[in-house]
Amino acid sequence: MAAQLSDAPERGERAGPKEDRHFVTALARGLDVLACFKRNEDALANSEIAARCGLARSTVSRLTYTLTKLGYLHHVPHSGAYRLGTALIALGATALAGLDVRQIARPGMQELADFAKASVGLGVRDRLSMRYIECCRGEVAIALNIDTGSRISMARSAMGRAYLAACDPAERQAIMDDFRSVDDAAWPSLREGIEQALEEYRMTGCVRSFGDWQPTVSAIAVAFHPGGGLPPMTINCGAPTVILDPGFLLEDVRPRLIALAASLEGVMGS
Repeated sequence: MAAQLSDAPERGERAGPKEDRHFVTALARGLDVLACFKRNEDALANSEIAARCGLARSTVSRLTYTLTKLGYLHHVPHSGAYRLGTALIALGATALAGLDVRQIARPGMQELADFAKASVGLGVRDRLSMRYIECCRGEVAIALNIDTGSRISMARSAMGRAYLAACDPAERQAIMDDFRSVDDAAWPSLREGIEQALEEYRMTGCVRSFGDWQPTVSAIAVAFHPGGGLPPMTINCGAPTVILDPGFLLEDVRPRLIALAASLEGVMGS
């Protein structure tokens, strides 16, 4: 049984560089159109895409026309809507194939998932979210409905907070500034949770999110630097709180998670 969890983008996910002359707005808008589709979603009309991306329908019409011509979208004639195109399959497969760290990490991740009877995920930053690039599950009656490609909150999840603890200070500050700019009302609470997580990471080498991302989910996470020019990655371990005691996560799972991350440090070379 899978616990149904949303992987919708965070509010303000489309925040981008401000006053940056090198930033190509048209390209960013096209990528936003592709990113606005959610898992298990068949097709979207231009009006729905416009609402999600915060763009004028005329702008969206030009973007969807161009993306369709390039094969990144497919037009559905009977409905007039658009679905993701086959060109994205090749693009995504190429990107994942370049992340050999997934194959290296998978055996250790599965071993930890079996020990914890939980889900263990490997994630990378995706703007203001974290994107799963690998996921392993242990034998359990209730599992998180998360798989490769799923996206979760950076600010509220253990996976995202671990990334913030490991990334370059300048990058961290830029991310924090974006969090504040897209939701000033929620910012004090978000900042408090992140600052507590950063201190916890310094003290224990691990961060937690017990009900912060989803009220019924407990998770811990650790970051590592794979090398090879790749940015930091994070590994988390979590499950619905009803089947996974937070104390077990901190006392028994945490040292194994830290050891797993340490074994992946620098695996892709300098």
